[in-house]
Amino acid sequence: MGQPLSNLSPYRRFTRAEWALLRADTPLTLTIEDLLKLQSMNDPISLEEVAAIYLPLSRMLALYVAATQGLYKATQRFLGAEDGKVPYIIGIAGSVSAGKSTTARVLRALLSRWPNTPKVELVTTDGFLMSNAELTQLGLMERKGFPESYDGRALIRFLSDVKAGKSRVSAPLYSHLVYDVVPGEETMVDRPDILIVEGLNVLLPNRLSKDGDEIPFVSDFFDFSIYLDADDIDLERWYIERFMRLRGTAFRDPRSFFKKYATLSDEAAIEMAQGLWSRINLPNLHENILPTRLRADLVLTKGASHRIESVALRKL
Repeated sequence: MGQPLSNLSPYRRFTRAEWALLRADTPLTLTIEDLLKLQSMNDPISLEEVAAIYLPLSRMLALYVAATQGLYKATQRFLGAEDGKVPYIIGIAGSVSAGKSTTARVLRALLSRWPNTPKVELVTTDGFLMSNAELTQLGLMERKGFPESYDGRALIRFLSDVKAGKSRVSAPLYSHLVYDVVPGEETMVDRPDILIVEGLNVLLPNRLSKDGDEIPFVSDFFDFSIYLDADDIDLERWYIERFMRLRGTAFRDPRSFFKKYATLSDEAAIEMAQGLWSRINLPNLHENILPTRLRADLVLTKGASHRIESVALRKL
């Protein structure tokens, strides 16, 4: 008889303690003050978490980037091409409220401290959402964050230009305050050593062409990908807790798209957050985001306190 399927996993799995040992002698270069600037609302992260999880990860990625840079130079020599610079692109996927933004910012800070990758830039796919006006016209406001709510062609063009080593490639800017793309505003990516791309559906494949046409996926441009995983019940709780915190802060800004929720009672606000989660975010998670977990090179699994409890690294 053959091996049980459970023994044929494409991942090598580590406990938190096992993974932490892979830090080796990598120094911790972030301070508490740095972390306070990097973490997102309701996504606590400690220096111990950085030392145990993100320092080993940054060490591994620094090795991967160096190897890829060497391979690229060897290919350039073989082709007789002029020396250029191609960014190493890292994709970060996962559910709403999983903590992708904090992970992306902490990784950016750590990776920029390695000598061969001083220039690390970060882009979120929120900027490639269709505007609220377009979504309303198409009847997709209740599907915001689903694959069909993005300008996929623009995102592919952006990644293609970055990967081609072009200078000053622009990406649209999104405001979480007004819950919309900001007209005329953009962020510029100018030939970084590493580009981190964070978004809900960045690992989702396109439908394959029956004619064999070349239809690129967003993840085709990634050199490495990370999925932040957590149980549904924890994700929902974190989402509601964040909603309640925002109700007393950002929602009170007159410019906020969500200002109508600022004056709700606690009970009404919780009911509203639960409705948004169950109607929009949970279906998106199960229909589109969670099925892409097995496409990631690394899966970070969180426990109920946001603490990463286990790591799964795809075997080479």
